[in-house]
Amino acid sequence: MHISAKVDYAIRATVELAALQQGGGGLLTAERLGEAQGIPRPFLATILQQLRRAGIVDSKRGVDGGHRLAKPAAQIALADVIRAVDGPMAAVAGVAPEQVEYVGASAPLREVWVAVRASLRSVLEVTTVADLASGQLPPVIGELIAAPGAWDRR
Repeated sequence: MHISAKVDYAIRATVELAALQQGGGGLLTAERLGEAQGIPRPFLATILQQLRRAGIVDSKRGVDGGHRLAKPAAQIALADVIRAVDGPMAAVAGVAPEQVEYVGASAPLREVWVAVRASLRSVLEVTTVADLASGQLPPVIGELIAAPGAWDRR
């Protein structure tokens, strides 16, 4: 799976906002958010706009303005953030895996792509922004990273 810089930045931005929320803070300006996470401003502006459209982030204009999560961090799965900035997970050439049809020897490939999507969901839909902000990851993460070969780069 390729994780784009945009997805990485979006998750880091939401986690930073979650940490602020957990600390009882209010709003965070885009400038301070970008500095805190090393996110280039042009990228961040686009990402925050997409997160606002998806109902993940709220913003307030003006001198006292800034950004905050639109709902509790525990209600925002990483999958929600990914879909907000990158669209559906595990699309095959822009098409949902269950809609792809193959013929001949490649026919079972559709089931493989659906299984890949299900595997991604088993991690990204149960891991929340709050989990990352608190450092308390779901057990499935520990189980997967402890599996033989999990850390092998191949």
